[in-house]
Amino acid sequence: MQSNIYPVILSGGSGTRLWPLSRTAMPKQFLPLLSEHTLFQETVLRLKGFPNMSAPLVVCNSHHRFLAAEQLHAIDTPPLLQILEPVGRNTAPAVAVSAFAALDKEEGAILLVMPADHLIRDIPGFHWAIHQARALAQQGRLVTFGIKPDEPATGFGYIEGGSALDTEGGAFSVARFVEKPDMETAKAFLDSGNFFWNSGMFVFKASVYLNELQTYRPDIYQAAQLAWQHSTHDLDFCRLHESDFASCPSESIDYAVMERTQSAAMVAVDIGWNDIGSWSSLADVSTKDAKGNTVRGDVYMAEASGSYLRAESRMVAAIGVRDLVIVETADAVLVMHKDMAQDVKHAVEFLKQAERTEHLVHRRVYRPWGYYEGIDMGERFQVKRIMVKPGAKLSLQMHYHRAEHWIVVSGTAKVTCGDKVELLHENQSTYIPIGETHRLENVGKLPLFMIEVQSGSYLGEDDIVRFEDDYKRS
Repeated sequence: MQSNIYPVILSGGSGTRLWPLSRTAMPKQFLPLLSEHTLFQETVLRLKGFPNMSAPLVVCNSHHRFLAAEQLHAIDTPPLLQILEPVGRNTAPAVAVSAFAALDKEEGAILLVMPADHLIRDIPGFHWAIHQARALAQQGRLVTFGIKPDEPATGFGYIEGGSALDTEGGAFSVARFVEKPDMETAKAFLDSGNFFWNSGMFVFKASVYLNELQTYRPDIYQAAQLAWQHSTHDLDFCRLHESDFASCPSESIDYAVMERTQSAAMVAVDIGWNDIGSWSSLADVSTKDAKGNTVRGDVYMAEASGSYLRAESRMVAAIGVRDLVIVETADAVLVMHKDMAQDVKHAVEFLKQAERTEHLVHRRVYRPWGYYEGIDMGERFQVKRIMVKPGAKLSLQMHYHRAEHWIVVSGTAKVTCGDKVELLHENQSTYIPIGETHRLENVGKLPLFMIEVQSGSYLGEDDIVRFEDDYKRS
């Protein structure tokens, strides 16, 4: 009987090179950049129809757990398990805890490890590659996918193919892994025809990976094992033990195992792969007009060529521009030449150093119960627009430093304020004094929209004391 494949979706990245659209609270994998689905959803959906494929194991940080859960629900794909990392420790530990989880389900479990933010256009070709890789994994190989290069790229690591492992010519042993090269070396790699881009996707038996990890990095193995053994479950989430996982060294699969093992293999593929690692790479794979422009949103364009133009909240006019990236959001605008795409990180670093928030959150911030959106703020006041999903409710909470006025715009709100419980309808309002225990609930069948006016000496989101919470937030 053939072993099941357990897809491991690694969703811990922050995607800062796609700022201002991608931010810490809403990174690129959870954004619909190329279709109606997000990159995370596309990663899951491309596995549909493959035989003996388990529901996905999703690895993400705790802050993104409800984003991932809601997006899986939207495509009717419940996860096998959502594993929450208390801190980021790179891919080797993340895959190790996934391997322990899969082995609890099946002794011969095979893992298919995929980042959540990549593009693959040729789905049948990808399925063929998985078939090839599974056969090699059954033989005890640790398999990676090598992407056939079409240019001398310096932004990827490379894999040098070794001897052929099958008669079809698609599988090879791995001669060596190579770090990101300079341009001259990348050109030589391309000319040789024997070097492939390292895709960061892998197929191997869970047991084989753990054995190799224990051999070459026993410190990572032990810390990951303890974090898994001491994990706890709430709702549909598995929380790794915080101190055990935090003690684990941060290391990639490549450094920890693949570059050391004697069992590495590669399936060479040409499947329309792209890691969407920058605005220029996103522009490359986006639909273009006759002059090479990509336009998203409310954009007026005249005499433009070779540009990527995206408007999220306002109208953007671009006249006579050449080879530019222009991305507008509610609170930040990026304008740059395509050749400077890798330098977005400098803007993000500036925001960090200046202790600003535009790299952390959007003006609209999603929560498991809905979202809130900043409208206006000034000294000692802040105005928000709040949406609460039908049947959802905020935590029972209080604030030490702020009072709140709530005005219902549409829907029906059940409001708890101290010992008082009341129903509010459209155009009705209430007042929450400083220090008063309160709760908001949507008891209707439609989304509840409200305006919240906060006033007080401190308006930060950390001024929340929760007493009860359906979502197990501390």
